[in-house]
Amino acid sequence: MKSVAKRVAVVGVMLASAVHPSNAAELNTMNDVGTAIQACWTPPADAGTASVTLSFSFKRDGTLIGPPRPTAIKVEGGAMAKKSFVDAATTALQNCLPLTFSAKLAQGIAGNVFTLQFASPK
Repeated sequence: MKSVAKRVAVVGVMLASAVHPSNAAELNTMNDVGTAIQACWTPPADAGTASVTLSFSFKRDGTLIGPPRPTAIKVEGGAMAKKSFVDAATTALQNCLPLTFSAKLAQGIAGNVFTLQFASPK
């Protein structure tokens, strides 16, 4: 019975890491941060040439201080299309966290406001 419980626990950990990939690679620069976040982004299939810029701030532990805010939205269609695209970008950002900052980057990153554009392919 114990071996079954161990197998279930191992499978659970494997499934959790498949759903929430580890972002354990230490990031040393803001370019590294942008690249890591963009790697989590998959634009909606029907997005056309849409884009949204999100504004957000990090804590030293790689999580966000509050929710990201859209500061520029360029999406064809109505309010639902805009909401869907913004939600996809926000979800991609939040699913990418927490990030792992180097000690030097963590020291200077906390509380600063950053912006990042999420765009569909052109």
